Amino acid sequence: MKAKSLIQIAKPSLGKEELESVRKVFRTCWLGMGSFVYEFEKKIQEYLGVKYAIAVNTGTTAIHLALASIGIKAGDEVVVPSLTFAGSIQPIVALGARPVFCEIEPDTLNIDLEDARKRITKKTRAIIVVHYGGMACDMDKALKIGKRYKIRIVEDAAHAFGSFYNGRKIDSFGDVACFSFDPIKNLTCGEGGCVTTSSARLAEILRRKRLLGISKDTWARYKNKKSWFYEVVTEGYRYHMSNVNAAIGLAQFKKAEKFIQKKKRIVRDYDNFFKSINGIELLKRNYRETAPFNYTIRIKANRDKFIKYMQDNGVSVGVNYIPNHIQPFFRRFKAKRLPVTEKVWKEIVSLPLYSDMTVKETEKVKNLVKKFIEA
Repeated sequence: MKAKSLIQIAKPSLGKEELESVRKVFRTCWLGMGSFVYEFEKKIQEYLGVKYAIAVNTGTTAIHLALASIGIKAGDEVVVPSLTFAGSIQPIVALGARPVFCEIEPDTLNIDLEDARKRITKKTRAIIVVHYGGMACDMDKALKIGKRYKIRIVEDAAHAFGSFYNGRKIDSFGDVACFSFDPIKNLTCGEGGCVTTSSARLAEILRRKRLLGISKDTWARYKNKKSWFYEVVTEGYRYHMSNVNAAIGLAQFKKAEKFIQKKKRIVRDYDNFFKSINGIELLKRNYRETAPFNYTIRIKANRDKFIKYMQDNGVSVGVNYIPNHIQPFFRRFKAKRLPVTEKVWKEIVSLPLYSDMTVKETEKVKNLVKKFIEA
């Protein structure tokens, strides 16, 4: 089958606006971090209503930077749901800390906070809550746990840019929130991410650590007389966003709400169609507050045969995600059994969802699913 006939599981919506924005960067000849990045950060702050946004090069580095900035170090423990992308786990390991895998809620695939609480030990320094598919976790409960046990709450909001929790856009209800702007997110920079916080002190640490621990970046130094002078004041990484990526994001901002509303309509359409089909279990969804990233269902039929059937018929589907505690690299952390996670992951499958989907495409997806399930 030719690739062009395949309905993709996800893809970005790009146009002439993004190209023109990148051309502006090329005309400046300043491709690294500069004025476009600062403007992008300002847009994020305004859009989310958050005090500080620090733009970085990926969502994974956003999590690593956040954990490093709140002081996670070797020997610490970080509680995290196993059913998440590996990008939520690798930063913990990179810092020499230990991921402690916990359960999920079977009807939302969000973190089971009561199970997470039970896994807290004297070594626990943080909990990472993952807003799966854009659906907000119970942040009131998460913050109560953080306060009670004096541990940090880090939000992995890679799926949740534009989502709300109790009427407020998800930003940094906890200590920090981490976003991703990779090619298939609700807003893309090509590649990119950011960390948001309401703490001025933490924001300063994040800014320094994202650029090798240097007190002032090149763009800021360029404006001063001693533009050549710099000081390395802390441990740091080369995690900054480039002007090229920020330019794409700036153009996307003008379309972000349109993208989100289109995906909401598709999700409602899917749910209305699938809710009457025996053998499909829908996730709990808050249509009003969720900016959907993906569309995941649970099926009682043979999931692997279903995936092959859909692909053979020109529809790309996937699994978000394979639990990390069963991944070869993470098995050494010897997680306790996670029966809910282990059952659910064998049933979940993600169907195509992107803002440029046509009615013809969604109808094909729905009818193929129905045909397979009812066969």
